[in-house]
Amino acid sequence: MSLFAYKVYSTFFSANTNFEAQTYEVFIPSTADYNAAFMLVADAVEDRDAFHETAVRKGYNSNVKPGHYILKKGMSNNDIINTIRSQNQPVKVRFNNQERLENLAGRIAQQVEPDSLTLLKVMKDSAFLKEHGFTEETALTMYLSNSYDCYWNTSAVKLRDKMLNAYKNFWNEDRLAKAKKIDLTPQEVYTLASIVQKETAKVDERPRVAGVYMNRLNRGIKLDADPTVIYAKKLKEKDFSQIIKRVLYVDLTIDSPYNTYKYASLPPGPIITPDLNAIDAVLNYERHGYYYFVANVENFGYHKFAKTLSNIMQMQLLIVDG
Repeated sequence: MSLFAYKVYSTFFSANTNFEAQTYEVFIPSTADYNAAFMLVADAVEDRDAFHETAVRKGYNSNVKPGHYILKKGMSNNDIINTIRSQNQPVKVRFNNQERLENLAGRIAQQVEPDSLTLLKVMKDSAFLKEHGFTEETALTMYLSNSYDCYWNTSAVKLRDKMLNAYKNFWNEDRLAKAKKIDLTPQEVYTLASIVQKETAKVDERPRVAGVYMNRLNRGIKLDADPTVIYAKKLKEKDFSQIIKRVLYVDLTIDSPYNTYKYASLPPGPIITPDLNAIDAVLNYERHGYYYFVANVENFGYHKFAKTLSNIMQMQLLIVDG
């Protein structure tokens, strides 16, 4: 082999990574030209000149591909170029407990290329919402707390539509039949699930808590759910960054359709994006005679349930006296 041939072979096929971990992630934006892509990869290679020479010889400098790529320790320049032009890897988009579309857009934007403003714009698209039976208040119900595989450089529209498809798949014939049986729409089920989840983090208790609220709804009794008051307060003060741990008596008077101490109905939309098990807890709520519940100080995180106001007041007195 001639010296020239050996040099070319070495440039192409010798290991040229400089990171200690087994893998190195590279995110190449859709707007990136070769210079931008080169700088993103440059931190991962030992010999930048050799990488550049390989990129030019393989034509990558005129054919940059955006996406999320995973380089492996010990890769050659040839391996790296082949990877960043043809092996775009999906990312997992995850979210839960998001209070508004604004929060959701911000959370998703941390995991994909589209920014939060772009995502929010397509999420609030009035024509899209109307076409699929949502309002701005109920739009959040389309987004199911889950894990979604998608390409990092997926457009905001494609990402939104992917979640719409997941919504349609989730609301299969069985779940739709259960929602109809309890006289709630899927959006109302989701809204109630958001309240149930905020009331209890204990998954096994959620069907029982859901049963309390279903009993109250069916009798036209106000839900009196503290989490809805907290949401109403944040909405009134236009500050969703605040952390509210206690509900004050004055908060109960806030005039908001989200305040279930004031209005005997479900709020116009959810107060968070609930877990899937919270939605199923509403659809399969426990049939019982309870209308009240209070924190169980003997079993942290759980609640005690009562059928009458006098029963629950006695429980509260025991908590105070205890």
